[in-house]
Amino acid sequence: MARRNLNIRIMMYSHDTFGLGHLRRCRTIAHSLVEDFSGLEVLIVSGATIAGAYEYRARVDFVKVPSVIKLRNGEYSSMEKHIDIKQTLAMRSAIIRQSAEIFKPDIFIVDKEPMGLRGEVEETLRYLKAHDTRLVLGLRDVMDAPHLLDAEWARKETMDKIDHFFDEIWVYGPNDFYDPLTGLDVPQSVRDRMEFVGFLQRQTAMSDEGSHALDEGDFILVTTGGGGDGDDLVRDVLNAYHHDPSLTTRALIVLGPYLPAEDRHALIELGADIDHVDMIAFDSKMENLVAKAKYVVAMGGYNTFCEIMSFDKPALIVPRTEPREEQLIRTKRAEELNWVTMLLPEQSRDPATMAAALKKLIHQPAPSAHANGIKLDGLVNISDKIERLFVPDDNDAKSEAEKA
Repeated sequence: MARRNLNIRIMMYSHDTFGLGHLRRCRTIAHSLVEDFSGLEVLIVSGATIAGAYEYRARVDFVKVPSVIKLRNGEYSSMEKHIDIKQTLAMRSAIIRQSAEIFKPDIFIVDKEPMGLRGEVEETLRYLKAHDTRLVLGLRDVMDAPHLLDAEWARKETMDKIDHFFDEIWVYGPNDFYDPLTGLDVPQSVRDRMEFVGFLQRQTAMSDEGSHALDEGDFILVTTGGGGDGDDLVRDVLNAYHHDPSLTTRALIVLGPYLPAEDRHALIELGADIDHVDMIAFDSKMENLVAKAKYVVAMGGYNTFCEIMSFDKPALIVPRTEPREEQLIRTKRAEELNWVTMLLPEQSRDPATMAAALKKLIHQPAPSAHANGIKLDGLVNISDKIERLFVPDDNDAKSEAEKA
C-alpha cells in the first residue's frame, strides 16, 4: 500500500549493452517506488532488446532506444547490422534527451555508467542540471577490479564528471560488504555524496502466468542471467550429470535470451538424454523460479545474487572472471561470509569436481544459517530518501507556517 501521495516523476537510464542486469535493477526500484507512493511516475530508458517482454506496474513505463551489443573484445556493435554504430549512438542520445525534455523528471537516476554508453547521456545530464532536476548515480555493490575501473574512468575523466553533475550517489549494497570505489582516488566532495543504501530485496512476481511451472519436488535452478556468456556454465553442469549417474537431483536450466542460437541448439542436444534435466530459454519472472527452487547454481551477477539472498537459497556460484572481475569479487566476499560456495571456471570445467559440488550443494545450509547480518533494505532506504527530498518534514512545515 502506498505510504502517501507524491506527484513527482522519476526517469531512469539503463544502457543495457550486455545481459539484463541493468534493466532488471531499474525495474525493481521503479516497482518499489510506485508501490510506496501514489502519484509517482517512472519512465525507464532502456537499450535491452527484450525490454517489452517484462510486465510493468501501473505508472511505470519504458522508452526503448536502439540496441547495442558489447562484443567479447570490448567493442560495441549495433544490433541492426545495416546501421552504423555512430548513427545508432546518435539516435540513442537524441531519444534520451528528447524523452527528458518531454517527461520533465524531478529525479534522473543513471544506472552504473555515469555518462552512459560512450557519453550518450552527458548532454541530457547537462540539460537536466540546468533545469534543477535531482541527478542520482546508482552503483552496484561491486563495479570491477580497482585497477581496471581506475584505468577506464581515468581515460574518460569520469570522476571529475561525477563530481560536476551528480547530486547523490547511491550504492546498492551495505557499506560492510564492499566499497565499489575502493582503490580509486575519490575526492571528498564525491565521498560526501555517497550513501550505501543496501541490497535490493526481491519479491515474487504478481502472478505466475506465463512462467515455467515446476512446482513439485526439490530442484536445482541453473541460471546464467542474460545468457550471452553462460554457455560454459551450462555445459559444465550437463557434463557433470553425464559423468556421475548417481547425480539425480532434478535441475531446471534457464539458458538466457541472449545465448546465441548455435550454442543453444548444441546445449539442448547435449542434455537431451539426461532424464533429470529440463531446459528453457527464458522466463520473465525469474524471481518466481528462484523462490520455487530448493538450490541455485549461477554466475554471480548482482540481480541473481540479490534473489538468492532474498529467498534464502543455498547457492553454488561460478563467477565470470573476464573481461570484468565484478562477479569474482562479489562471490569471494559472499563466500568469506559463508553465504554461498564458489567454484572458479577452471574448476567448474572438470566434470568430477562439478558433480561433487552439486552433491554438496544439496546439504549446504541457507545463507540465513550464518548470522552475518544480511542487509536487504535498499528499496526501503531509497523510498525514505525520496520522501525526505520531496515531502516536507511536519516540524519544518509548521515552522514555515509560523514565520508566514
